[in-house]
Amino acid sequence: MLLERIANLSAYLALIVVLAASASTLAADRGPLVLSSSAFASGATIARQYTCDSADNSPPLTWDGVPDGTKSFALILADPDAPSGNFIHWVVYNLPAAARSLPEALQKTKSIASGGAQGINSFGRIGYNGPCPPRGPAHHYHFKLYALDAALDLKSAASAAAVEAGVKGHVLATAELVGTFGR
Repeated sequence: MLLERIANLSAYLALIVVLAASASTLAADRGPLVLSSSAFASGATIARQYTCDSADNSPPLTWDGVPDGTKSFALILADPDAPSGNFIHWVVYNLPAAARSLPEALQKTKSIASGGAQGINSFGRIGYNGPCPPRGPAHHYHFKLYALDAALDLKSAASAAAVEAGVKGHVLATAELVGTFGR
């Protein structure tokens, strides 16, 4: 009977070791939060259709490596090379924790049908307005995604400054995708 208990205990311990190793592998596979687009690679030129020179549609975005405890996401698109300083092209916040993408050509409305909200950009408009630099060297466009431990308590059509203030103390992880565009 003692040998049977030891055999059962050994089997349980082996199972625990296997489960712990599996959990560790899953956590390792998750990796860091990564933001990407099928429309352009990080560091590459943003296609004309996503700029003011054409349709001015938002590019498709996807992300993975979402940390445990994520309750919402926020995204800000900024051009730090603008003549006036950091120019905001897109503000998105309170995307649901289950979200893993934003579609191409997202409607320019305060509310997003699948959940979340869009804020006001530096053009004074709701939603995405793409790259539109003056003639000269290419500008860098930083898409920054925040994984948050809470939804943000913000008014409708919030500014980037309001979102940036709201995320303080709630950021679990960030990811950035940078594209370029010039004329």
